[in-house]
Amino acid sequence: MQSLTQMRKSTVVALPLLALVGAFFWTGSKAQQAPSTPPSGSKPASRDVMLPVTVRDKKGALISDLQKSDLTLSEDGRPQTIKSFSRESNQPIRVGLLVDTSHGVSGAMNEERKAATQFVDAVLPATGTTKDQVFLLHFDREVELLEDFTNSREKIDKELEDLGPTKQERYDNQGPETAGDERQATHHGHNGTQLYDAIFLAADELMKSKDGRKVLVLFSNGADRGSKETLNDAIDAADRANLEIFTVFFKGEQEKSENGSGGSHHHVGMGGGWPGSGGGGKRDPEPTSASGVDGKKIMQQIAARTGGHAFEAKKSADLEAIYKLIDEEMRAQYLLTYTPDKADDEGGFHKVELKAKKEDLSVAVPEGYFAPEGK
Repeated sequence: MQSLTQMRKSTVVALPLLALVGAFFWTGSKAQQAPSTPPSGSKPASRDVMLPVTVRDKKGALISDLQKSDLTLSEDGRPQTIKSFSRESNQPIRVGLLVDTSHGVSGAMNEERKAATQFVDAVLPATGTTKDQVFLLHFDREVELLEDFTNSREKIDKELEDLGPTKQERYDNQGPETAGDERQATHHGHNGTQLYDAIFLAADELMKSKDGRKVLVLFSNGADRGSKETLNDAIDAADRANLEIFTVFFKGEQEKSENGSGGSHHHVGMGGGWPGSGGGGKRDPEPTSASGVDGKKIMQQIAARTGGHAFEAKKSADLEAIYKLIDEEMRAQYLLTYTPDKADDEGGFHKVELKAKKEDLSVAVPEGYFAPEGK
């Protein structure tokens, strides 16, 4: 699989990629072992873990007035002491927009462009003076970085306006008569949609080295038919990069008509955590249905295991409202900090469990974190 650095070079003529700049958004990161600054503004100890936390009541409404005394925390089954718990933070936010541009979701592309543009404009100041950052990546039969980290809403908006299939996707759907010689220029030996590769590359190559709170917003039908990486590889990369993923599932107009489904917008809840073994890459297989891999459940699991949230658009017109809900949730998140009772210098995976003492509250938190090696 090519690196995103290689992909930037291979697409520089059609989609000039811009250097790292500026900033993006409000909240959302993963279990993060500091050198980051906690909500109090003081520098945490080198082994502190930081977790993004979202709390909802039984009706799904966001809860914004909890204290650390309202929660219980454990790591690998051992009780832990919460050091700080607050909605205030001076950390920068790094947000990646990952957009599926395969044929299966093409019917929603106009609404996706509009919704994502409004989302960006709502969080990036027009002056471009924020410390936050955002990047835009799309994927189908290949993965392409359209805009690197920037705090310029104009740059992201321009790429979203022009957003469409990659050269390889156009070639495969149109044939050489209309695609010209693009196949030789962009073919990477893949077929289908490289969802897992897109998550892996975004996490490992773009997010991992960044500080601050980190989040991906992923729009897709959940189908992966060409990635070299597996679902667990992709989520492990997200764990290692200390980021969470908000997923927006759209089944696709063609699939919906075939299955006779439809209806209005449905907000998919988080549900429980992923029933894994607690170690990286040693979890249950991908969710499946009678017709094969279940894209909706895959999107739910990606969100649940990384501490994000899963949404579903029953129709393309629902996308604008969903992106507003993501904005709302990111703004309502807490940031929890604690110091593990046992040090780990070997980079092991540690399972985290956070519960509200009130039984009618549900807590969304990452499944765990990988300790940094040699600290």
